[in-house]
Order: sequence, then C-alpha cells, then structure tokens
Amino acid sequence: VSQSRYVRSVVDKFKARSRVGYLKYNTNTTRQDLSTLDWLNHLQDELMDATIYIEVLKGKLENDA
Repeated sequence: VSQSRYVRSVVDKFKARSRVGYLKYNTNTTRQDLSTLDWLNHLQDELMDATIYIEVLKGKLENDA
C-alpha cells in the first residue's frame, strides 16, 4: 500500500519521538513499572500541555486578525 507523504511524515515523527524518549528515559512504553493510574496521569499531563499549545496558537491567530 502506497502511503501519502503526510502518513510518511507522521510515521517518521513517531520514530524520532520514540528515539528521543528512549534516550531521555532509557525505557519505552513496554515498561512494567507504571500502574494504569500512572499512565493516565502521564496522558493527562500531555493533554494539558496540548491544550496550552492550542491556546497559544489561538491567541496568535486572534492577534493577527
């Protein structure tokens, strides 16, 4: 199946992020030391960061309008 350049771009970014995460934390998502609640807390933190990024970008769009 031929992938679009967008799919390839996203896959490449996932691979790069995985490498960076492994180098930073010396582990990956197969780790067994986190509970389900720990994983949910990590996810919540990431989503809160994403929400802040959205607010920043919305502010930039509003200021440009």
